[in-house]
Amino acid sequence: MKIALFPGSFDPITIAHVDILTRSLPLFDKIVVGIGLNSSKQNFLSAEKREEIVKSIFSGNANVEVQTYQGLTIDFAKKIGANYMVRGIRSAADFEYERAIAQINKSMMPEAETIILLSRPEYSAISSTIVRDILRNNGDVSQFVPQQALKFL
Repeated sequence: MKIALFPGSFDPITIAHVDILTRSLPLFDKIVVGIGLNSSKQNFLSAEKREEIVKSIFSGNANVEVQTYQGLTIDFAKKIGANYMVRGIRSAADFEYERAIAQINKSMMPEAETIILLSRPEYSAISSTIVRDILRNNGDVSQFVPQQALKFL
């Protein structure tokens, strides 16, 4: 069984995240959306709220699972039996960052492969950081997040 981990903070999930996950679904038997809990980060949404939002978006997909985790992403991948990691990139800077992480992960778990999908051009400017800033300033994020997420925000 081909199990992939799609890790991130998803604070909040954006249409760009949904696009990457949707496009990667045909490649794997199961994808676990791993919501990483980083105690050093100031989160906008609680872990429970993020999990609830992601589950509501993918409730119709039997091969998508949502879990929260703490610690190293590679340790979580081992725990759930995932040999693949799905990552989306928007820019050359994203690529350099993801390349470094993929190489470290490969040294820590040789059987792991990182699958990098390029963001669609129309989504390349969208990031959770920007969406959080818009939310904090009472702006309209409806064009940047999935419709199912709006009722939670």
